[in-house]
Amino acid sequence: MKFISNVDSGPKLMDWSHVRVEQLEKGIERQMIVGENLMICRLRFAPHIVTPAHDHPHEQITMVEKGRVLFTIGDEERIAKAGDILHFPPNSWHGARMLDEEVILIDIFSPIREDFLTSGTSPDFQASASS
Repeated sequence: MKFISNVDSGPKLMDWSHVRVEQLEKGIERQMIVGENLMICRLRFAPHIVTPAHDHPHEQITMVEKGRVLFTIGDEERIAKAGDILHFPPNSWHGARMLDEEVILIDIFSPIREDFLTSGTSPDFQASASS
């Protein structure tokens, strides 16, 4: 699996249209750019996809680029829309339910999610469609 990485080549200007798209599951696509200590993932979700609540040791910042999402954050649920930014410290319980439209999320992780590099998917994306 080849991902864009700027670890060895210094600063770069990149464009999502040139980053490989992975089909993780039906209704979920991911693009990744991997640096030395952090990574950014652009995820496209079909309507009504659910990513089960989970936690991980990585710090995560999520930006909603498009659509509306019902996020589980700890024991609360909050709707986030395009332009909103969420911060999940390490080991924070979180999950998401896409509402009635396509959603694009930008996830930034530190340190790098090694599980994303080796498996092509992760337990975070064992998603299901809900009605």
